[in-house]
Amino acid sequence: MGQEAPEPSGPDLGAGIPLKDLTVGGVLGGHAGNESVLVYRDAEGIWAVSGTCTHYGAQLIDGVSEGPVIRCPWHHACFSLRTGEVLAAPALNALRRWGTEVVGGTVRVTGPVDESSATAPATTRAPASATSSSESVVIIGAGAAGSAAAETLRQEGYSGSITLVDPDQAAPYDRPNLSKDYLAGNAPEEWLPLRTREFHDAMGIERSVATAISIDLETRLVLLSTGEHAPFTSLLLATGARPVRPRLPGATADHVHVLRSLSDCRRLIESADSARRAVVVGASFIGMEAAASLRQRGLQVAVVAPEQVPFERTLGVQLGGLLKSVHAQHGVTFHLGRTLAAIHEDRVELDDGSFVEADVVLLGVGVRPLSELAQAAGLGGPEGVEVDEFLETRVRGVYAAGDIASYPEVRAGRRVRVEHWVVAQRQGQAAARNIMGRRIPFTTVPFFWTQQYDVSVRYVGYAAKWDAVDVIGNVDQRNCAVRFIGDGSVRAVATVGRDRECLEAELLLETQAEPAS
Repeated sequence: MGQEAPEPSGPDLGAGIPLKDLTVGGVLGGHAGNESVLVYRDAEGIWAVSGTCTHYGAQLIDGVSEGPVIRCPWHHACFSLRTGEVLAAPALNALRRWGTEVVGGTVRVTGPVDESSATAPATTRAPASATSSSESVVIIGAGAAGSAAAETLRQEGYSGSITLVDPDQAAPYDRPNLSKDYLAGNAPEEWLPLRTREFHDAMGIERSVATAISIDLETRLVLLSTGEHAPFTSLLLATGARPVRPRLPGATADHVHVLRSLSDCRRLIESADSARRAVVVGASFIGMEAAASLRQRGLQVAVVAPEQVPFERTLGVQLGGLLKSVHAQHGVTFHLGRTLAAIHEDRVELDDGSFVEADVVLLGVGVRPLSELAQAAGLGGPEGVEVDEFLETRVRGVYAAGDIASYPEVRAGRRVRVEHWVVAQRQGQAAARNIMGRRIPFTTVPFFWTQQYDVSVRYVGYAAKWDAVDVIGNVDQRNCAVRFIGDGSVRAVATVGRDRECLEAELLLETQAEPAS
């Protein structure tokens, strides 16, 4: 999905390697048959797990290990080198465990310990505090945060009922892929679902295809569109966001689209199949990824945006200029410094009175948090729901995660609301653990990635603004790290062609545990 995983390499671990080649605390990558395998040694023994990330298939040996934990070089999922357990999203499935033996100074991988573990979630653990089957958690929203929370609760040993509420029947699915390979026609729809109804049933998660109408905090009940009431001991708000649709003439016409849900993407693909010319409004990540995907479908694509350089406010002029040039090389035309005045049947009108022909129009001008439900319950405002470091609202037992959560970001030294998939997943996981009583502050470094044609950008940290930009390497050669510096400290790092360096930057940012001055 977006990148082709390399073939397994390294020594044949089935045949064995000298024990002396495996240092204590060291990780060695190799293969057993046609499967990549990692071998890890510590004071307690020798461990082996599959070496291919269960998210998009990256070779984990190219990542960074820290003790018994290894991080994926592509999208920063974390796994245990001892058990294969997933420790952090975006991966959901555990690595397969392999057996090992030491004979005569040779370490050999003997074979898979559990053939089913490669498609299984993490092992269920005993809860941190006692739970009762009479307790209940209601999660509103089955996207990145909500689905991750539901699964994590069961993995953490929660024994009460879990109700996952969302009107989108297809959820949860791989939303980042909607603007990338799926829209481009490179990924079948069968790749998109994250979990099936059967999986939820097996985990004891009740999936309610309904809309939450209201929350009664006194009686601890959620009223659903089905007329039912869902009782809760704890509540997680993970309602996400909705695309902004500007109030312009023609903005609601049939050939005008937004891109947030699977149904949105299906409609856009249907329109694109009979179109020749597309206009993408907005040079956001969704807009620019969709522009690349529509070009791969063979459409003529024009981008209209008010900024002079795409991504300038997020990635700076250097990387923004690189991505603009990549799009231009693929035939995308730009109308920058311009806004939309109206949308007509076969063209769009710009604010300077000029026109751009269009059979299909995609509005990619941002999203707004879906916070009306929380607002009605007195839990938030139009800018989202404020939570503390444990992702808990002002009401005990009520949490928020994902696009609606305004949380204290320790490195930024202020509240932020981050609209990225991996952040939402990890907040869902963190909220679930805190519902279980673990009381672990959410201090995870924000991470996102974008794939446009054959260029991947990875970004760690948070920098709404910066004082200086430090470029290491060569941007034009697509081999660089860009550091965003504010108040004398590195706030964020974006990389192209330097996946390991991005992981190392993430580890360094994690050490900044105190709020910025």
